[in-house]
Amino acid sequence: MGLIHQTLYQSKDFARVDFRHFLDTLVPTLVGSYGANPDRTSLSVEAEQVLLPINAAISCGLVVNELISNALKYAFPGERRGEIAVRLSADQTGRAVLSVTDNGIGLPENIDLSKTGTLGLQLITLLADQLSGEISVRRSDPTEFVLNFPIEP
Repeated sequence: MGLIHQTLYQSKDFARVDFRHFLDTLVPTLVGSYGANPDRTSLSVEAEQVLLPINAAISCGLVVNELISNALKYAFPGERRGEIAVRLSADQTGRAVLSVTDNGIGLPENIDLSKTGTLGLQLITLLADQLSGEISVRRSDPTEFVLNFPIEP
């Protein structure tokens, strides 16, 4: 959230956050904070310039933080190498599409995202609801979380 505020203060528009710029700052910070070996885990960000209202930016920032953190902690056990990709785009109907993928070990079939006991996955579901969005999940090959939500509430 501090990065969102920093991005907001660096812009000329205090009502909107350039979420592409935010992602370019957040993603490397997360990798560094988890001590991920850049020789084992590569990260890419492909983002269009999408200006989000401050509340949506905070919610999206928390979703990205949670998904990347989970991938860094669980997707690549042992010495496994892998890739994490974050993508952001906006469509013609005024909706944003945010996806986080990894080519790690995948999500176990016994995890039900709507009834999970893990706080992180519950948080992702709650934030998607808060954004009036939908979240879809592909469990493997690659694991992918896609959040689709209206840019304007």
